[in-house]
Amino acid sequence: MSRRVHDHGHAFTHFNGREREGLFFGSRRGMLKASLAGIGGLTLPNLLRQRAQAAETGRTSNRKSVILLWMAGGPSHIDTWDPKPDRPYANRGPFGVTQTKVPGVLLCEHLPKQAAMLDKFTVLRSVDPEKSNHEPNKVFQTGNREAAPRVNPKGEMYPSIGSIIAKHHGPNAPGMPPYVAFQKSRSHVAWAGWLGKQYDPFLADNAARLPVYTDVGVDTGRMAGGNMFQFAQGLSHDRMNERHGLMKQFDRLRSDLDRSGSMEALDTFSRQAIEMVIGRGAQEAFDITREPEANRARYGKHLWCQQALLARRLVEAGVSFVTLDLSYHSASGTWDTHGDNIPPYGGITRGLGPLLPLFDHLITTLVGDLDERNLLDDTLVIAMGEFGRTPNMGTQGSSDGRDHWPVVMSMCLAGGGMRHGQVIGASEKDGGRIKDRPVTPGDLAATIYRHMGVPLDTTYLDPRGRPRYIVEEGGQPIGELF
Repeated sequence: MSRRVHDHGHAFTHFNGREREGLFFGSRRGMLKASLAGIGGLTLPNLLRQRAQAAETGRTSNRKSVILLWMAGGPSHIDTWDPKPDRPYANRGPFGVTQTKVPGVLLCEHLPKQAAMLDKFTVLRSVDPEKSNHEPNKVFQTGNREAAPRVNPKGEMYPSIGSIIAKHHGPNAPGMPPYVAFQKSRSHVAWAGWLGKQYDPFLADNAARLPVYTDVGVDTGRMAGGNMFQFAQGLSHDRMNERHGLMKQFDRLRSDLDRSGSMEALDTFSRQAIEMVIGRGAQEAFDITREPEANRARYGKHLWCQQALLARRLVEAGVSFVTLDLSYHSASGTWDTHGDNIPPYGGITRGLGPLLPLFDHLITTLVGDLDERNLLDDTLVIAMGEFGRTPNMGTQGSSDGRDHWPVVMSMCLAGGGMRHGQVIGASEKDGGRIKDRPVTPGDLAATIYRHMGVPLDTTYLDPRGRPRYIVEEGGQPIGELF
């Protein structure tokens, strides 16, 4: 008789619930293990582990949150937030400029909505991206220059800022994951590394029903996802509640069986399994159909805009850190505009050009919505990529592409109760180097941690047991923002 093998991992796998204990009969412990393992397939393991570990810190009352709009590939600073209109064409690029609400500050002509509400934003034009690269994208998502896997074999192990927040801040509401990511590629998002897999992001692509786009940004007309919270066939809320009740009857038995505390910890997992599978908080947050139709129309039907709306719903429901991977393809990223003759990247005109009005609508709609709901002071919105682009166009044989430029880049921030309506730092007249006020990855990390209430002297242990600071390289919060 063939044996059916179940090899799907879950939060209770290590209890070996299917293994028989005792020589000739099943013990009480074996019976208990079987009953506990029975709910394992319903627990959304990564999410529950994150919640359990974050809860140990006891720091879930702070409602602060972060939304990271990750422009995977590295947007051109000259063609977005740091235009050079007086320079020769090969340097300034094909786009014009627009005046902003902040006197004397110009943005690219394709960012008119952001220009009109720049009093709610801060533009950083002197960000130092030295050592930053992509595939994987780690330096700015960790705040550490050594998180560069292409040149450092241990680069993958530096924990992401989102993972640090998952551990030391936790979620803002029970039953919600602390760190959520919508990813197009694993190489576009930073992970927990030495901190432990329990602090990896909860990958949300299948938690909501979203439109499907091709790798060059064409809407296929199909929808996918939204099945993560569905019960297995034959299960219902009533049956899950029955199992929960049965587990309560084993409380005394669990206490007798294990004085070490592991059963008590497991009980925490079990309660949170009920919160996630039966509880409505996470399910409702990911159910975009519950959003009023007028607001859904306000964001628009585009995949990234729908994800931005979900990001707002998630922080409103209690998620602390949300990353949106703004890319159509899973290679280096859609913002990697090398040239029109290098598909699927495109150059500045045909590659970056169509992205900017979409991004302009997305970020201003998100910031406006957060503001109207009185969430903006608690929510820090960050938009950035890995690095800038070369000052002159025409790289790699293209007519208007720009290559990687880990020398200077721009980024923008909004919300977080910070001082906005300003530009921090400057690049040289051709946009090729930092002119003044360098901002490092460590400075950005320190700014985020200060916003989230995570002490800047917090450490974690590497495999050798050595403490490592979450903010290295002398990083300090960006003083102009506070």
